[in-house]
Amino acid sequence: METIVIAGGGVAGLELATRLGRKRGAARRVILIDSAPTHFWKPLLHSVAAGLIDPSHYHIDLARQAIESGFEFVCGEIVGIDRGARTVNVRLRRPLAHDGTASVQYDRLVLSFGSITNFFGVPGAQQHCLSLDSVGQAEAFRQRFLNACAATGGRRETFMDAGLRDPAAPLLDIVIVGAGPTGIELAADLRHTVDTLVRYRLSGLAASRQVRIRILERGPRLLAGLDPSVSALAVRKLEELGVEICTSTAVAEVGADEVRTEDGRVFPAALTVWAAGVRGPDLAITPALSVNRNNQIMVDEQLRTIDDHRIHAMGDCCSLLQPERKRMIPPSAQAARQQSGFLFELLTHAAGKTRPRFRYRDYGTLVTVGRAGTIGILLRAVGRRNLRVRGAIASIMYRMTYERYVMSHVGPLRMLGHMLARWCRSKMLMPVKWH
Repeated sequence: METIVIAGGGVAGLELATRLGRKRGAARRVILIDSAPTHFWKPLLHSVAAGLIDPSHYHIDLARQAIESGFEFVCGEIVGIDRGARTVNVRLRRPLAHDGTASVQYDRLVLSFGSITNFFGVPGAQQHCLSLDSVGQAEAFRQRFLNACAATGGRRETFMDAGLRDPAAPLLDIVIVGAGPTGIELAADLRHTVDTLVRYRLSGLAASRQVRIRILERGPRLLAGLDPSVSALAVRKLEELGVEICTSTAVAEVGADEVRTEDGRVFPAALTVWAAGVRGPDLAITPALSVNRNNQIMVDEQLRTIDDHRIHAMGDCCSLLQPERKRMIPPSAQAARQQSGFLFELLTHAAGKTRPRFRYRDYGTLVTVGRAGTIGILLRAVGRRNLRVRGAIASIMYRMTYERYVMSHVGPLRMLGHMLARWCRSKMLMPVKWH
């Protein structure tokens, strides 16, 4: 019996484990290893950070998924991989038992660790910036943001009593470094959160503009990977929300309460979020695998590591060039799901047949701008023509991307049940998770 070990239960890892486990008539053992007991769809982390959703309502329990889909789940942190012995060493995390260690043998290993924030060596960035790599980090940001808003309300009253400041002047500065989809969606969601805090009188703020949100982007425009017209529309919608945008602005240094740029400007920042890039996590693999400058594992067209054909890598932790476009495959959920589907076909391929090669297809990108709506572009939607979308249709497509992903794991009935439960909660609970 062949043993396939999948290291990492993110978007790609969980989908591959689920599909392999449900494959009938195959003599194989599928083991998924992840340090978290539940799975959360990473593209929603910005909404968790802004308090717009409760992550506990969006989790998939990995132990239950394993039982229902026919694979095994090991909850633990991978501390080492021995390529010679073909073993994965795991520090177990068992909520109902004592922690320990285990060594898991594999015939094929699939690395799906995801990514972490890339600070590009900017002085002070790692020490003073917050990032959104996990639910824990997003929740930590939410709490700090709410605490800062509450403290700002107290400072406003002090200024008003002393007559030292315009009561509507900005009192709290939030700086977001990076104008990709994560940075834009976070800025829009934070503006919505501030408006809600003001409306329900939860922070002591007199107006939402007392919280100033800035986006700093090194490049000349927002959403550099999309059509310029989509970028221009995103700028217009963010400005309508009161978000300040500074393009062609490279960060030189980050301090505890300010951000300095290479052109000498200084931006005050009570909170700084780094959303400017990703890198692969550090892995204890012996012998080491070849990685690129962003610490992503280099793979061939069958997603095999170039050093060991028994090890595959997919998702944000791997690096593969698109031969036809001369560009690297982007670290996105869309790419991760395509790679997961490809590896499923490859690992279930009949012996003796020609093995397929991975080809990435970009179907487009949708970006939500809070209450200003959703915008995006669908590539080759009508023949070879691209289609720009916005408004209600784009918002529905954006939401259904997640629901279709959930349905692929739990089925249509449970997916509809989750949707109904979230809708009922939205009618009973506050619009923002403020405690």
